[in-house]
Amino acid sequence: MKMRHRHRVLRRMKRLVWFYWISSFTLFALGFIVLLGGQGFRVNLTPSEPLGLWRIVKPDRPILVGDLIFICPPDTDAMREARARGYLRFGLCAGRVAPLIKTVVATSGQAIEIADDVRIDGRTLPHSRVASVDGQGREMVHYDGGVVPPGAVFLHSDFSGSFDSRYFGPLPIVGVLGLAQEVWTYAP
Repeated sequence: MKMRHRHRVLRRMKRLVWFYWISSFTLFALGFIVLLGGQGFRVNLTPSEPLGLWRIVKPDRPILVGDLIFICPPDTDAMREARARGYLRFGLCAGRVAPLIKTVVATSGQAIEIADDVRIDGRTLPHSRVASVDGQGREMVHYDGGVVPPGAVFLHSDFSGSFDSRYFGPLPIVGVLGLAQEVWTYAP
């Protein structure tokens, strides 16, 4: 009888030790993630840019064409629908979405034309085919085109399935968090 009780107590102790180690590791990992986030680090799990660890760097100059940036999209109906469809990940920007990592391809005053692909000031943007449906066969509404307004940027990713300005148009530059700097990434 005593042996059975002792065996039961030992099993409970082993479970408690395992629970302690798992809890400790989880708390350490969460603390590490919060610490990195507070220092401007972000993990990218989307195919628009290489997977991995990135850093948000405050620019010491205006945002220019060719800059790879982190930007919070505005909380609009289009962005809420994109979140519901799974195009945008959960995050800390308005509307509870994660910042986008995209390349600036046009700034204020540049003319955007969209048909089968994107044209900026009359020149075709490489890798800019516009999809009529998404990967699940749902209709994609694209931006009608026009002149990029003051204080806005037009964004693009070479990834063909990217949800970028081809579909939602220019975004306000006030949403820019900073330049995107690769720290440790992997491009499959």
